[in-house]
Amino acid sequence: MKKSLVLLSGILLIAVLSFAQTKGDSVVPPKDTDINKPARTVRTDTARKVIPVRKATDSIRRTTITDTARKKQVFIRDSTPKPVIAADTSHLKKDTIPVVPIKASADQLARISRFQDALRSHPYFNFYGRAIRITEQERKREDKDALFYFIAGLLLYYALIKVVFRKYVDNIMTLFFRVTMRQQQIRDQMLQTPLASLFLNILYLVSGGMYLVFVGRYYGVRITDNNWLLLAYASGLLLVVYLGKFILLKLAGWIFNITAATDTYIFIVFLVNKIIGILLLPVLVMMAFPYPAFFPVVLTLSYIM
Repeated sequence: MKKSLVLLSGILLIAVLSFAQTKGDSVVPPKDTDINKPARTVRTDTARKVIPVRKATDSIRRTTITDTARKKQVFIRDSTPKPVIAADTSHLKKDTIPVVPIKASADQLARISRFQDALRSHPYFNFYGRAIRITEQERKREDKDALFYFIAGLLLYYALIKVVFRKYVDNIMTLFFRVTMRQQQIRDQMLQTPLASLFLNILYLVSGGMYLVFVGRYYGVRITDNNWLLLAYASGLLLVVYLGKFILLKLAGWIFNITAATDTYIFIVFLVNKIIGILLLPVLVMMAFPYPAFFPVVLTLSYIM
């Protein structure tokens, strides 16, 4: 029993001693100071701050007058001549091939002279003359589309008259180209269709006016540059001429009491006009789109007609 107590007390004593050795030292070692870092010192300004006192200033604005005249600076050029530095040509290589002058023979000089004379007297190229300045001019192409449609419409107009008033057109051709015993009968039949006569008279005015336009353009007679306005003038001229002729003949027949004779003459005149209006259609086609050398021939044939 005593042995166990002694052993227990010995174990407790050893445990207490070991606990005392493992516990850290309570004294905190001083920290190492950095020798390289200088100690920071805070200086305080012990001097008393003096509050500045504002001086009383005059409330009137002061204007300062400055001299606006700028001082002109006069630059005098340096009259000393600059030295001219000659280029160093010592490093350049000289041509070792000797220059041999070429002497032309008399035959060669004669050939050159003949060649120059040929160039000087060239009919198309002025090699030795003064240069001529030629300004470019824009080429304006004449648009004939409207003229094509107009001629096509004129032919279609006559075709419609021939289809609708076929008998009237046949009577005109018969009465104009063939002498028959039934002239009075055919004339009476034609007078019964005044509408066809009016349409053919309109055809004569339009085709005759276009013919006058082509003739005037060929001879350089132009009242205006607008061909359609010129066509209206030419057709109006024909209308005035034949309307005045019709009125004068009617007055003459009434005054001299020869109405039958004047009516026959008026019928013949307007019959010829209708035939001319029909025959001018192929002439207008050839005049509207002509070959330049063929136009005078067409014009001469139209005069004969």
